Amino acid sequence: MSILVVAAHPDDEILGCGGTMARLAADGLDVFIAILGEGITSRHGQRNQADPVQLRHLQECSRRVANLVGAKDLFSFSLPDNRFDTVPLLDIAKIIEDIIGRVKPQVIYTQHGGDLNVDHVATFRATLTAARPMAGTTVRSVLAYEVASSTDWAFQKFSPIFCPNVFVDIGQSLETKIEAMKVYENETRSFPHPRSPEALRAAARRWGSVAGVQAAEAFELAWEIR
Repeated sequence: MSILVVAAHPDDEILGCGGTMARLAADGLDVFIAILGEGITSRHGQRNQADPVQLRHLQECSRRVANLVGAKDLFSFSLPDNRFDTVPLLDIAKIIEDIIGRVKPQVIYTQHGGDLNVDHVATFRATLTAARPMAGTTVRSVLAYEVASSTDWAFQKFSPIFCPNVFVDIGQSLETKIEAMKVYENETRSFPHPRSPEALRAAARRWGSVAGVQAAEAFELAWEIR
């Protein structure tokens, strides 16, 4: 069975489903990761002011993280950070569509459509477009994940509101998620920031309590074919 995780930025894949990827890979499933955006360039006045060395380092971190969670392969692209709304949605969808054709996933995990971050919103819509359930598709379900400091900081003011209805037990892989996030040293923050190790553990424990397990990641099912 093949799983595809679609992320707008380096670190979204770990924040959203790092524990799930590690668990699925350990269970013998083929996990593929697609990161659409370059990351960090929005922190500069002009996109070309970003340090190429830092960008390369970020890509290297993504590769290390993919190896850490047991992913079979990582696909990286260079869409402009926090500027996906300047890219035609069709172009984003075609990137995802091409990956779907290559890895033939049965399950796709992607960003949530009600996040504060505009890139997450575009990624969600593009994924739904690329994975539409046409005859012959391998995709049987699409799920949206939350991202700390983006889904929560939307304060449920943007539609759709994150309403998780699928939970993955990550009791055995939570610490792998935490260690993977530490690889993104420039994206990790100190508590009480939502991307701190303490906050990520607390979120996993909270969803675990909802699902009756020690720790869990939460997802909202967009659609499923049984």
